[in-house]
Order: sequence, then C-alpha cells, then structure tokens
Amino acid sequence: MSKQHFTTKHANEATVRRNWYVVDGTNQTVGRMCAKIAAVLRGKNKAYYTPHVDCGDYIIVINAEKVTFTGNKLEDKMYQNFSGYPGGLREETAGNLLKRRPEMIVERAVKGMLPKNRLGRKMFKKLYVYVGGEHQHQAQQPKELKF
Repeated sequence: MSKQHFTTKHANEATVRRNWYVVDGTNQTVGRMCAKIAAVLRGKNKAYYTPHVDCGDYIIVINAEKVTFTGNKLEDKMYQNFSGYPGGLREETAGNLLKRRPEMIVERAVKGMLPKNRLGRKMFKKLYVYVGGEHQHQAQQPKELKF
C-alpha cells in the first residue's frame, strides 16, 4: 500500500491561494460581522485550513461608519487607550469613536478575535477598512462577501 493514502495534507505558504473579498458594513452588527471576517482572515472557511499556516484571504471592509451596535453599547461601551505615561489612560464611548474614527472600531474588534502572536499580526495585515463606499483595491477584482 502506498503511504500517500495515510498522510494528512497540510497547507504551506507555497500552496495557499488567496482571494480578495469586499464586505459592506452597512447595517451590520459589529461583533457578528467581525467574527465572520476573522474566520475568513484565518482561513477557516477553506478545506485545507492549517492552524500554523496563514491560509486566509484578504478582506476589504467598506462603509465602516454605518456599522451598528446592539442595545445601549453606543453609550455604555468604553474603548480604552493607554499612552504608557502616568495618567495617560484615555477612555472614549463607542458612539464618540464611531463618529471620530469608525474604521478603528472594526479593526479593534477583528484584532481581538485573531491569535495573539506573530501569525495573528500577519493575518491582521490582510484587513483593509475604509470609511465610505470607495476603496483602492479594484485591481485585485474583489468578490462581494455577504453574511
């Protein structure tokens, strides 16, 4: 018998094929949308998913300013940023951050759902978030990804 029948196939950087996808954030709940985005960035939607290899796809999020929160999270949820200096902890509500930098809400939510190591940082670099309906990646011919 051939040994090929008993070996498990693993992906590596040379065999991974990456696709480009566009996600429209209009009326999407932040956590639900970002959980699905994180799964695609990791490559969990592919048959040859391998945990130690970055086999995920590229994701472009447009209309980041139109995402929604459930409940009272716009007023109650606090985002913290620490400068590293004494007294340098800054807090901001989700509503204020959504007005000031809406792309940061999506980026932070997705980053929290990825592995906290070198591989997670590499996966995060494949995420592009834009305010408004335009993006600069038309040359990659991204497909629309609906949830």
